[in-house]
Amino acid sequence: MKPTLFVLAAGMGSRYGGLKQLDGVGPNGETIMDYSIYDAIEGGFGKIVFVIRKDFEEDFRSKIISKYENHLPVEICFQGIENLPEGFVCPKERQKPWGTNHAVLMGKELIKEPFAVINADDFYGKESFKILADKLIELEGKTKEYCMVGYRVGNTLSESGTVSRGVCSTDEKLHLTTVVERTAICRIDGKVSYKDENGELATLEDNTPVSMNMWGFTPDYFEYSEQEFIAFLKKELNTPKSEYFIPSMVNKLISEGTCTCEVLDTPSSWFGVTYAEDRPTVVAKLQQLVDDKIYPSPLF
Repeated sequence: MKPTLFVLAAGMGSRYGGLKQLDGVGPNGETIMDYSIYDAIEGGFGKIVFVIRKDFEEDFRSKIISKYENHLPVEICFQGIENLPEGFVCPKERQKPWGTNHAVLMGKELIKEPFAVINADDFYGKESFKILADKLIELEGKTKEYCMVGYRVGNTLSESGTVSRGVCSTDEKLHLTTVVERTAICRIDGKVSYKDENGELATLEDNTPVSMNMWGFTPDYFEYSEQEFIAFLKKELNTPKSEYFIPSMVNKLISEGTCTCEVLDTPSSWFGVTYAEDRPTVVAKLQQLVDDKIYPSPLF
C-alpha cells in the first residue's frame, strides 16, 4: 500500500487572509503547496489528506482540491478548538488552535497506513518526498518506528533575516535523541551561527540536521497522541496560548523508550516565505527550477 501525505493547512486561512490570497509564487500562479503535492505524487504517495478549518471548506474544495483530485484520492478533515476528548470543554477565552499534534490527531479516522506530515507552506524538495515515501513503504505493518527528514541546516537559512530551527542530535543508528529549538540562526562570516542559552554566539556545522516539520509515522502514533493529549489538557486546558506540538510528543516517546525516530538525510534545500522579503527569492527559485526542467509549467 502506498503511504499517505497529511498536509497541515488549518492555519492557512488566517495566515494568508483567506484562501483568495493564497500566494501564487510559481510561474503560473502555483502555490508552494502545489509543488509539494506534485513531488509527493512523483515520489510514491498514494493519497493526500488535508486538515483545514471548517469555515473555509467550500473555498478550499473549489480552489485547491479541484486541482489534485484527478491525480489521486484527496480527503479533508477539520481542526477546531472545540475538537477535544470526552470530558473536556474548550474555555471561552481560547482563540488559538491546540497546535500541530492536535491537527495530526484529526486525521485518525481517515489514515490507516504509514503517513507523512508536512506544513502546507514550506517547499521541501523533490528528493525529500521520495526518501520519505520509500521509508514509509518499508514501515508498512510495523509500529513504534517513526522517522523525520533532517535538513542540513545550511540548506534552510533565509537571506532576509534570522530563523529558528529544531536542531537534532542522533545516535550511531541515526535515531533521533533530542530536538533543541535554536533561535536567531544566520550565517556570520561564512559560518552558521546562533545564540545559545546564555546569549553567546555559537556555531553549527552546515550539515547539522534540523527539523522542518516533515515527519513519518505509522498509525499507532494516533493512539499515543490521544493519550498524551489528555495529559496535556489536564495541565494546560486553561492556559490560553498553550499548544500541543509534534516535536514535544516525539521527544516524550523517545525519552520513554516507547519509539525510535530515524533521521533521514536529504540533499534538498528547504525554502519558504519566513519574511515578506523572502517572496521574490522564492519566485526566482521556482522559476529557475522550471527553467531547468525540474518541473513542468503549469504543474497540473
